[in-house]
Amino acid sequence: MQIYNSKNRRKEEFVPIHEGEVRMYACGPTVYDYFHIGNARPFIVFDVLRRYFEHRGYKVTFVQNFTDIDDKMIKRANAEGITVKELGDRFIKEYYKDAAALGIRPATVHPRATEHIPQIITLVQKLIDKGLAYEVNGDVYFDTSAFPAYGALSGQNLEDLEAGARVEVDSDKRHPADFAVWKAQKPGEPAWDSPWGPGRPGWHIECSAMSMTYLGETFDIHGGGKDLLFPHHENEVAQSEGATGKPYVHYWMHNGFINIDNEKMSKSLGNFFTVRDILKEYDPEDVRAFMLSAQYRSPINFSREMIAQAHASLTRLYTARDQMEFLLQHAQERPLNNEEKSFVKRIESYADRFDTAMDDDLNTADAMGALFEIVRDANVSLSADSSKEAIKAALDTLMSLCDVLGLLMKKEDGLPAEVEALAAERVQARKDRDWKKSDALRDQLKAMGYTVEDTKEGQKVRKTV
Repeated sequence: MQIYNSKNRRKEEFVPIHEGEVRMYACGPTVYDYFHIGNARPFIVFDVLRRYFEHRGYKVTFVQNFTDIDDKMIKRANAEGITVKELGDRFIKEYYKDAAALGIRPATVHPRATEHIPQIITLVQKLIDKGLAYEVNGDVYFDTSAFPAYGALSGQNLEDLEAGARVEVDSDKRHPADFAVWKAQKPGEPAWDSPWGPGRPGWHIECSAMSMTYLGETFDIHGGGKDLLFPHHENEVAQSEGATGKPYVHYWMHNGFINIDNEKMSKSLGNFFTVRDILKEYDPEDVRAFMLSAQYRSPINFSREMIAQAHASLTRLYTARDQMEFLLQHAQERPLNNEEKSFVKRIESYADRFDTAMDDDLNTADAMGALFEIVRDANVSLSADSSKEAIKAALDTLMSLCDVLGLLMKKEDGLPAEVEALAAERVQARKDRDWKKSDALRDQLKAMGYTVEDTKEGQKVRKTV
């Protein structure tokens, strides 16, 4: 598998540290509110990456954190008159609801920053002991000038940063690019005891402490949105490698931005949407399919038209699945004939195309194209006369590959009793050659949201997608 490594700015062959195992970390949400549509993209992307590695037989340990202490959380908790922990508990619960709706599986571990204060303090002390961090009035800062490789991940130049470019200047810092790894307590803030007085961790140090707790000092993959490359991930590298003297991460993966109707998403433009808002209007699986319709590093444009295209693509997949399941119920149990043997080989070739696309830096767009090759061929090649083995080969392959993408997860529910009764009445009307009544019942079922098809195997009734 080839992965575009942000660290070296090129595609590289993925070679795990431990054969047959993948250890990966992705930055999770700050839980002061519902997560927004921009957050949803990396959550879906790294869920698919994890699924694909498992599909290829790897044992995966996937860690995605919750940042449950920061300025935004403190401000909102104080405004609501509740504790920061109560706020975090609430929005972690809401995260799981929205993530499940989008088909995002829980990570192997979801660590909370506030539950790893001892590990964070130990890491900060190690940086101080090594001369890489310094304390000023209860605050502790990482000394970027003491880490020569600072800026290598993002391609930033420390001299430019120290000239004041894109960093906040603080009078307590030795250098403008230095960043806080521990913050002294201010009035109205929660705090934990530390060797430097009561305080709380800086944002960047949290991810280093949590990732290394569960994945070791060096692990395979670290992912997140492109906006996290600098300063967050740059700072993670500096403090982690500074503390351990070892490489922190072998492969860095960053997904592209989401635009809303061809404009950058921002609160000032009024186009900033939480996933909870989006799901009031759109089906969550349509949103997931939309996210996977472009290669993850490319920017993607969220619009009503794009969601409609995703819905149409999913409808085609569901229709093909339902048709194959229907044919399977009536298929013959017999050996494959020569034509069916060729069909099964073609199905296997489409699965190979899927893997080839995913092996090319997780190209989900081309992988989805392989799914539609299966659908196209199955629509042409399968019929009521096909053998069970041929139908099952196509259906099983389609479902297996869709599972990698987290698509086609809705099950066909049984028909309501009223629909079953009308359908049975229509079957009888056709036996009686009462075409007028048959058409009227079809129209009635259509008005109730059900499609009726007359096939060689009999009447087929399904809910309209």
